[in-house]
Amino acid sequence: MKEKELKISFNAPLHRLDSETSTYGCRANNADICGNNGVPNICAFVCDDCICRRPSRAWKKQYLKLKG
Repeated sequence: MKEKELKISFNAPLHRLDSETSTYGCRANNADICGNNGVPNICAFVCDDCICRRPSRAWKKQYLKLKG
């Protein structure tokens, strides 16, 4: 999958694979400076399933808000 397709706005509607602890694609405001960018088995850009396993600390609150 193309990197551009995996960059998802923090405020975008939830994807069916999103959870409180992980996101489908990358929801970082600036993925280039994410400390986990490119880390195997953590970063959505390098995982086969396109799941980010360490979203920002603000993600849990945002997930609950979007789930609403």
